[in-house]
Amino acid sequence: MKGKSDIEEIYSQAVKLARSHYENFPVVSFLIPKHLVPHIAIFYMFARKADDIADEGNLPDEKRIELLNQQKNYLTASLNNAPSSPFWNTLANTIEKFKLTPENFYRLLDAFSQDATKKRYSTKEELLNYCENSANPVGRIILEFFNFRNEKIFELSDKICTALQLTNFWQDVSLDLQKGRIYIPRETLVKFNYSEDLISQRQFNEEFRELMKYEIEFTTKLFYEGKGILNKLPFRLKAEINATILGGLAILKKIEKINFNVLNYRVKLTKKDFLSIFVRTFLTLE
Repeated sequence: MKGKSDIEEIYSQAVKLARSHYENFPVVSFLIPKHLVPHIAIFYMFARKADDIADEGNLPDEKRIELLNQQKNYLTASLNNAPSSPFWNTLANTIEKFKLTPENFYRLLDAFSQDATKKRYSTKEELLNYCENSANPVGRIILEFFNFRNEKIFELSDKICTALQLTNFWQDVSLDLQKGRIYIPRETLVKFNYSEDLISQRQFNEEFRELMKYEIEFTTKLFYEGKGILNKLPFRLKAEINATILGGLAILKKIEKINFNVLNYRVKLTKKDFLSIFVRTFLTLE
């Protein structure tokens, strides 16, 4: 085990990382209680490391899987009081301190491994099953930081997290295409008389517009179904989750404003958008 100074240094690095990366919502905003900031940041660092393995660079898929399996081994070792580095020691410290459910961390690693090999989805159900590992554990971990462990609250959180993941997919259609990935399910393509070949050619037409409109409406509905969680949370967490929902909805609205042409354009929140979300976060709280 490394000493306390090492842990404090890793926490500091994690906070800097969380504050330096663009996301659709701040990872460690001022709404997060100060004592939780380093712990949520180390969780973000864990996810960022795994995401980079699955997504960045030119590694072959087999190597990505190997490295992600290595992350699982490191996680297991750290949970058994045998961390392989100061980072894993620090993460284990946070997991132990807040009694976080280890399964959620393994599920995230499973999702990153899936990203390294699975490039297409046949059905909406298959895509939503992916979200159960790639997104929903994040919300559950955040709730556990605030000592919420109620299954009904978890289920509402799952809806929001799945909606956020889907929003990211629709936002990143053009980027994912460069990586050889298409997250729009084949059954949806068939439903709207569209095809993967047309996506690869970035052929925007009325069929694709209707297809993406359908996906945006489905995702918006999930956000609103999950909003019931706000009535069950303390003020600061309620505000943080509300801001997150508003950020997701803002991305969907921007996609609508470009006539759903995510094949050729990628929308992104601006400083003006974040300011609007900040104001609306408190105006829309009950």
